[in-house]
Amino acid sequence: MDKRSAEMQNMPQWLIKEENYCPQSDRDTFINKSILSIFSILSRIKSQGAGAAGKYSVNAVFKVAFTFWLLIMLSVSQSTSFVIVVIVYLLAALSLMEAKTIVKILKVSIVMTLFTFVILLPAAIGGNTYSGIMISSKVFATITAVNILSHSTRWSSITSALKRFFVPDIFILVLDITIKYIVMLGDFVLNMLYALKLRSVGRNKSKYTSLSGIAGTMFIESKEMAEDMYNAMACRGFTGEYHICSHFKFTFIDFAYIMMNIAIFLIFLYFGRT
Repeated sequence: MDKRSAEMQNMPQWLIKEENYCPQSDRDTFINKSILSIFSILSRIKSQGAGAAGKYSVNAVFKVAFTFWLLIMLSVSQSTSFVIVVIVYLLAALSLMEAKTIVKILKVSIVMTLFTFVILLPAAIGGNTYSGIMISSKVFATITAVNILSHSTRWSSITSALKRFFVPDIFILVLDITIKYIVMLGDFVLNMLYALKLRSVGRNKSKYTSLSGIAGTMFIESKEMAEDMYNAMACRGFTGEYHICSHFKFTFIDFAYIMMNIAIFLIFLYFGRT
């Protein structure tokens, strides 16, 4: 005991002093919102490739083709009856999806429709009510149709369908690589935001400086990833050409989907131009 007490007396006072550090409280709302927004985007993208295709799902080739054709008919049509028929058809197709997906799609569609209606509100007050209602309805139908395609079809199936329609390979390559890079860089930024939040003890007056550092690091990382990807693709003999390996199977669900869209086209011919 005497030896231990002697050693304690020889030690510096700052070393044996009890720590009673109380860091000042600070707000990290911006970091939390950034983490949640990035996490929601990544989960939305990853969820499309996680689940298997449904047993009674429509072939992606038909969905991409008829969705594009439906958008053209909605843009050209000036008939309120045709737009109402399309909205009813889209709501019926939407009702067959999961509840969470229905809420997400309707939330985006309703918000964009209200935004469009507010923009066109001065014209409606001035007496041009028809244009305001018509354009807002078309916006709702267009966004709903695109979201149904996006939430019910995998990205890989969409790129495969684009290849069947003779879309240039460079466009498919950019689209495919962009989606993959969003996921990879999103995970990288998410980990850096977690690290920034854990290392921020007390009041941090240089948060925006740290965020600018994250942006610079992400730029350098993306540049290195692009070089590594180019070298890997060159070593593996990739020439920029995409080849379809999946076999095309025509099912009864595809036939019913085609008949439904033919009926919509006939309705467009009857109401679309009037």
